[in-house]
Amino acid sequence: MKKSQLYAGILAPVVALAGIGVGVFLNRSWWHLTENAISDLGRLGLRYNWVLNVSLVISALLAIYYAIGLLGEVKNLIEKAGIVIFIVGLGFLALIGIFPEGTSPHYYVSWGFFVFSSLGLLIAGIGIGLSGEKGLAVFTVALFITGWVLATWARNHFAGVAPAEFVGVFGIVAWHYTLIWKRFTKVLRPRG
Repeated sequence: MKKSQLYAGILAPVVALAGIGVGVFLNRSWWHLTENAISDLGRLGLRYNWVLNVSLVISALLAIYYAIGLLGEVKNLIEKAGIVIFIVGLGFLALIGIFPEGTSPHYYVSWGFFVFSSLGLLIAGIGIGLSGEKGLAVFTVALFITGWVLATWARNHFAGVAPAEFVGVFGIVAWHYTLIWKRFTKVLRPRG
């Protein structure tokens, strides 16, 4: 993997989360965590909708660039299949920014992001376990199950979907950074 791909992977979640954070700040007069969706921050007609939408597209492109590099680093076909499915999920993330709330494909691309990203990380995690990294595989499966249970609970207990979405987002981000830490910390250390 090129260092630029690794740095893109490190930066990708920061870009998306910063866009969400700035979007929340700009719309704090009406946006509420328990009553809205994250996508409400990027809906058609909203004055600063570009803040969320552009950050999601940029984040997705950075993450896809990283994940393409990751394909060359994985050890078996199950890991590769998981990473490819994860890339499909990242493509849906870009489409959320391109087809914001208020467009007909938005609902489907939003679900596409969460379903494909979480399935991709689960399959990649199982493949990682088959390659010998049992601890990372157990972490992945536990994170996947916990994330879906908590997201389902949040969806059933709050008027808005943002709590469930944040559970999914933070689960994906946790897995992403754990994978980088486990696989690439030696690459990132300065030589002394």
